[in-house]
Parts: sequence; structure tokens; C-alpha cells
Amino acid sequence: MQPVSTIEGRAIPFGRKNVDTDVIIPAHWLKTISREGLGAGAFETIRAEAGNVFDDPKFTNAPILIAGDNFGCGSSREHAAWALLDLGIRAVIAPSFSDIFAGNAFKNGILAIELPQAEVDRLLEIAETDPIAVDLESQTVTTPFQDRFAFAIDPFRKHCLAEGLDETGLTMARGEAIQNYENRQSAEMPWLARALAHETEGIA
Repeated sequence: MQPVSTIEGRAIPFGRKNVDTDVIIPAHWLKTISREGLGAGAFETIRAEAGNVFDDPKFTNAPILIAGDNFGCGSSREHAAWALLDLGIRAVIAPSFSDIFAGNAFKNGILAIELPQAEVDRLLEIAETDPIAVDLESQTVTTPFQDRFAFAIDPFRKHCLAEGLDETGLTMARGEAIQNYENRQSAEMPWLARALAHETEGIA
């Protein structure tokens, strides 16, 4: 997982409320188990609308999405987070998120930022013409016009995002402690080690 530090650039001023995961990535795209290529299906129904922001050249490769209240509601499909990542989105700013979507976003390295509606409205206005910057360390969203909006984040999630640690990475980071435990268990309960070796031989 790519570490998150500073995310800066154009932000897609989407702003719609109650956008569910079926809008983020329609169900017929869920046949794949790969995370690659889902960006092509992201917001498919929205992109069918003339003049939609997702196909506006101004926002090509924009790393930030500004959304409306209750973003990511609906089903728990992790493909929604995968589609956003494949689209190039590294941070989503909204007044609120579905809990499941926020969890999936975190596990895939996307920073989900909750800000009051008035601050989101201000960012939607600025995003039409100017870039926005997100700094995870200081937990702020800033603009070229001296706006500075602070956001809260769980310390554990902040650590994982900053270090680029997903669940596998967290486990691997404890590799020495795990190995020490295994060695101690083998020394203290050798019969378990023999039983495991016997089962392994049987499977082979």
C-alpha cells in the first residue's frame, strides 16, 4: 500500500449526496477479482451525463474527490475503493461517509476526510478553478486562498496510512515477535511441533 503524506492537486467537485457504492462502481463490474481496470467503470452512470465533472479535462488525474453527505452508502463492496484508486483518487472529502466504505477506503490507502458542510461547500467552490492540498501529518486541508480546515482521524489509521501498512503489512511488521513466539512455543511444547510436522507430512 502506498504511504500517504501530502496529497495536492486538482479536486473533482462532485458534491452529490447519498452516492452509493453501486454508483461508484456498478454491479456488472464486480465479476473481476483484480483491482486494475475498475477506474474505467467508476461513476459509469454519472459519466453518461453530458458535461459531467469526471470527464472534464480540467480534472484529469485529479487525486482528490469532493463528495456530498453519506458518501459510499449501500452495499459493502470493496470494489468501490478499488475503482477510486484506479481512477487516481487518494483522498475523498465529504461531510460524512458510510462506515463500511470508510473502512474499505482506509484498508486500501484512501484518506476519507470528514469536514462540516460549510467547509465542503467552500472547497467545492475553490475546486472549480484552483488546486487543494491535504496534509496527513498536520491533519489539514488548505487552499491557495489561506483556507485551512482541520480534520480528525483515528491515530491508528493515521499511522497505517502514513506508513503504507495494510493488514498484511501490519502482520509482517511483527515478524520478529511472531518468530520468537513460535520458537518459544516449540521449546516449551515440543509435542505440538511434532504433531504439526506429522500433519504436514500427511498433507504432502
